[in-house]
Amino acid sequence: MIRNPRRRNEPLDHAELARLLPAPADPRLADDRRHLLEEHLMNEIHRSDPASAPAPARRSLRRTVLIATPVAAAAALALVVALSGAPGGSAAAAPRPVQAPVVQIEEGSTVQLASTVQEIAAAATANPTPKPGPGQYIYIKSRVSFQASSYNGDTDESATWVQPLHDREVWKSPDGTKGRLDEPGYQNKGGIPLGSDDPRKQQTYTWLAAQPADPDALLKFAYSTVSGTRDRDQQAFSEIGSIIREQLVPSDLAAALYEAAGKIPGVVVVEHAKDASDRDGIALARLDPQTGERSEWIFDRQTHQYLGSRGVQVREVNGIKPGTVVERTAIVTRAVVDADKQRPGDGQPKA
Repeated sequence: MIRNPRRRNEPLDHAELARLLPAPADPRLADDRRHLLEEHLMNEIHRSDPASAPAPARRSLRRTVLIATPVAAAAALALVVALSGAPGGSAAAAPRPVQAPVVQIEEGSTVQLASTVQEIAAAATANPTPKPGPGQYIYIKSRVSFQASSYNGDTDESATWVQPLHDREVWKSPDGTKGRLDEPGYQNKGGIPLGSDDPRKQQTYTWLAAQPADPDALLKFAYSTVSGTRDRDQQAFSEIGSIIREQLVPSDLAAALYEAAGKIPGVVVVEHAKDASDRDGIALARLDPQTGERSEWIFDRQTHQYLGSRGVQVREVNGIKPGTVVERTAIVTRAVVDADKQRPGDGQPKA
């Protein structure tokens, strides 16, 4: 995370950042979005020019912080960007946040849950995914919009916005040790490196490809990851969502993951849900009883292929009104490429 435009490579001082933040409230961030943010690193840089901030957050930017919460996602691990008031920063300002869209809330139902899960699982099995080889990368392009909440430490004022819809591209090595994230306007040109010597195993293709396509075993694993006081069923649902969201999942395992999710209490079918590309589909969804947000996985109505996700506030919590869409994603492309920065159809990696 970048704390000072003049010292861009300096690591984050968590203690210093903690002093800038207000006392933590109940976290709004779902586990799937938290895991996404762990890879996202720093994705918002805001300059000191007051004109570039939304009107409610323009006052006293000296101690403002911006918390981007995709989606979706524990406040302490949320992506927090300290907005430096120092002039002369060389990074471009992030696009100005916009008001979140509001939709009519459609009630979910369990009436068609079993049959819908069966259709989604069958579609996954019928569409085999490419297998990455040594040295190759998994490439995923999506359209995304995540929640961005601003907090002014001098005035104790806050406001909730969402990012404008924008492209997001990731490259991941199968073992998770190498990769890249590129969101134009949210990092410097060329994006930022991803990867770890000790990647979160369930987020890697290598780990997924070695798992048995057994819904009960996968469900047991999902519950083994839960912790803290948050709703256990919601955490298990979010864990599966974090796996399918931005990864290339072997087709038989994807089918088993959907079947596992269908067994979680509280999961419902929402007949109409739109992804970030405005594609109308059918969704598997679950309401988080603590945050009031319903996480929706959206599938094509005819092919039952995964389209993207949406987070809709169903019950007002922390001032966010029912119907507010706090995050949207849409998968544009999933593919295997030969190198970092290479896109499907390219002969050579992009410089």
